[in-house]
Amino acid sequence: MDITKAKLKEDLQRIKKEQYQLREGERHQEFVTQMVQYIGDPDPELRDELIYSTFYHWIHLQGFFTEMELRSLLAVLLDEQHLFYQIGSEGDETVFTRAFSVLPIALIMERHRKQPFLEPAEFLHLKQSLLRYYREENDLRGYLSEGGWAHSAAHGADALDELAQCPESDAAVQREILVVIQGKLQNGKHVFNNEEDERIANIVDTMSRKTLLPAAELASWLAGLAVCDGGPGNRSQYISRINCKNFIRCLYFRGGHDQQEESIQAALFTAEAALNRFR
Repeated sequence: MDITKAKLKEDLQRIKKEQYQLREGERHQEFVTQMVQYIGDPDPELRDELIYSTFYHWIHLQGFFTEMELRSLLAVLLDEQHLFYQIGSEGDETVFTRAFSVLPIALIMERHRKQPFLEPAEFLHLKQSLLRYYREENDLRGYLSEGGWAHSAAHGADALDELAQCPESDAAVQREILVVIQGKLQNGKHVFNNEEDERIANIVDTMSRKTLLPAAELASWLAGLAVCDGGPGNRSQYISRINCKNFIRCLYFRGGHDQQEESIQAALFTAEAALNRFR
């Protein structure tokens, strides 16, 4: 382990032990540059339990960062060395950088939606970047025996759930989000088995509960998920069908049947029946 990384790990372990409070004379910005540098480190303790956990406490729970600092951090996280670092690659360690860059982006978006501070051009860039990331991320592995969580589909879904709730996200943005969600569910290569479907279901559940799109439109989109069965022997379509079926079930059991709009519940029943060959 290089000296800088070892020192960062030691510092973050101490900060975590001290409830994420800094000592006299320390500034959180002094640590941020190195945290971003090692945000995708293959060491799961450093990447997940220390760097992300520190961002979570400092941004979400303690609100340490000023709006200017959040803008600066967001610009770095969205660049080609972080969210889009070797985008499109599969089966290597670069996924950690991308998947763990999108998590603090979600935290920044949460701050923005609660108290908006991004300029229109900044929000547009953020929206376009998140949609592009979810379209182009091909490494969909969940938990790795060496390296721990990658979980790109789940982490990206968390950010899309925040995007859906931002005040700037009109019906057109909601529809763009649905398009990339469907593409991920129907990826044709990877069956989600680390509860990614639950995290993706959060997005559509949010749209439904907060009436971000009309119920009839969501019902129509759900019906479209059932159109992914290419018949016997088509492995790609088989994988897509499993993902869509599991997603439909996640959404059905979300929030209680009595709280679901009738047309959405009917669409879920119909789609599940179409996707389930064992009924």
